[in-house]
Amino acid sequence: MASQPRGVHFVGSINLPTTSEVFDQIPSAIGQHLHRLPDGETGDRDYFVRWQVAGAFSAAPEVVSKRDCTGNILPEEGIISKEQIAAAVERLGNLTTEFDTHALVSYSLFASAKATGHIPSHIRFQVSLPGIINVIIGLSPSYRLAIEPLYEAALLRSLSIIQSSIPHNELAIQIDVAIEIGLLEKAPGWVPWFSPVFSGIIDRLSRFADQVAPDVELGFHLCYGDIGHAHFVQPQDLGLLVEVANALHQSIKHPIQWLHVPVPKDRKDAAFFAPLKKLEWQVPELYLGCVHAGDEEGTRERIATAKEVLGHVEFGVATECGLGRTPKEELGSILNILKAVSAPVAGNAVKI
Repeated sequence: MASQPRGVHFVGSINLPTTSEVFDQIPSAIGQHLHRLPDGETGDRDYFVRWQVAGAFSAAPEVVSKRDCTGNILPEEGIISKEQIAAAVERLGNLTTEFDTHALVSYSLFASAKATGHIPSHIRFQVSLPGIINVIIGLSPSYRLAIEPLYEAALLRSLSIIQSSIPHNELAIQIDVAIEIGLLEKAPGWVPWFSPVFSGIIDRLSRFADQVAPDVELGFHLCYGDIGHAHFVQPQDLGLLVEVANALHQSIKHPIQWLHVPVPKDRKDAAFFAPLKKLEWQVPELYLGCVHAGDEEGTRERIATAKEVLGHVEFGVATECGLGRTPKEELGSILNILKAVSAPVAGNAVKI
C-alpha cells in the first residue's frame, strides 16, 4: 500500500543464536523491506556494550566499576591516586575493542549469503558501534577522564580496520547513542565526567562520525535504553532526541543517511511525535521504533498518529530498541508485524 511506511530498520541485536541464523532467517522473512542488515550482535554481544566493559579493560580490571547483585554501580573503595591511574593507563596502552574482529567474520558470512542471492543485492552490511560514552560510563569515575582517549583511539582503529577491509559500497555504520541521552535526562546514578554536557556529547559523537568514510553510509540510533525492557527514563516526547539530531546534523560533516528513534508502546498521542516537525533537515531515512510484539493494532495506531503529525514526510518502521534480549518466542510476531505494516524498499533509497 502506498500509504504504508516504507522500509524496516534493525537497530543491531537480534535474538537468534548465531550470525548465520540471522543471515538465513531475516532476509527470508523481510529482505525486500531492508536497506541494510546487522549481524545480530549474537553471543556475548547481546547486552549492548557490557561485553566491551568486561573484556576491553582486562589488562587493568581495577578500572571497571564494581556492581552489586542488582547491577547498580558501587562507590569507589578509597581514594584513587594519580599513580594508580597512570599505572592503569600504561597497562591499557594496547587496548583493543574487537569490534573489527567480529565485523570481518560476520561480513564473510554476509558476502557468502549475498553471493548466493539469499541476501538481496541492494542490502548493505550494517556495523553498529557505540558512542564512546556508553563504554566509559562503565568505568570507575576516577579513571574515566584518563582512559577515555585510549578507548576512543581504539574504537577509531577498529573503525579504520572495518573500512579498509569491507567494500565501502557494501558498508553502513550506525552510531548508538544511549547513555548520552541518559546523561542529558539526568538519569539516576549517572554522573558526567565532563562539562558542559550537551556540547561535550555532540563533540564526541561528531569526532567519531567524521571518521566514517564519505562513501560509507552513516546513521544514528538515538535510544532511551532497554534495561529489563524498560527505559532508564521515560521520554516525555521526542523533543530531546530532535534537539540532539539537529545538533549532530549541524556539527557533522558526513551526511547522515538514517535516524532511528524509539516509540514506547503506550504513546499513541500526537504530542509525543510533535517535536519531529522541528527537525531542521530532511532525514533521508527516518525510522520510528513503533513496532511492539503481539501488538499489530497498536502499531498501526502509532503509525497513524505519526502520519497525522508528519503529513507528507515519509518514514520507515523499526522496533523500539535492539532485539538481543527479546524473548525468542516474540521474534516471529515482530517480523510479521514489521512486514505487515511497511512497504518494500526494493533497493531504492528512501528519499524524503
